[in-house]
Amino acid sequence: MRSREEIFAIYIIDVACTIRKCAEHFGYSKSTVHNDLSKKLKNTNKFLYYRVYKILDKNFAEKHIRGGISTKLKYGLLRIKKQS
Repeated sequence: MRSREEIFAIYIIDVACTIRKCAEHFGYSKSTVHNDLSKKLKNTNKFLYYRVYKILDKNFAEKHIRGGISTKLKYGLLRIKKQS
C-alpha cells in the first residue's frame, strides 16, 4: 500500500496541480500536504520527490502571473457590473 505522501505526489504529477488543489481534493490542509511532500517524501521516495518538485517549482514561478490574471478578471467584472 502506498503512503499518503506518495499518493499526494502521484496525484500532483498526474494532474499537474498546486498543493492547494491537492489538499482540497484529498480533504487535508495545505500545510499537511506540503509537509508530507517536502519532508516525508524526500526520505521515502526521492524519485517522486524530484518529479513533484519540478511541477511545484513551475507553479511557484507562475504564481504571480495567475494572481495578475485573477485580479484583472475581478476588476473587469466589477467594471461591467458598474456599467449595467
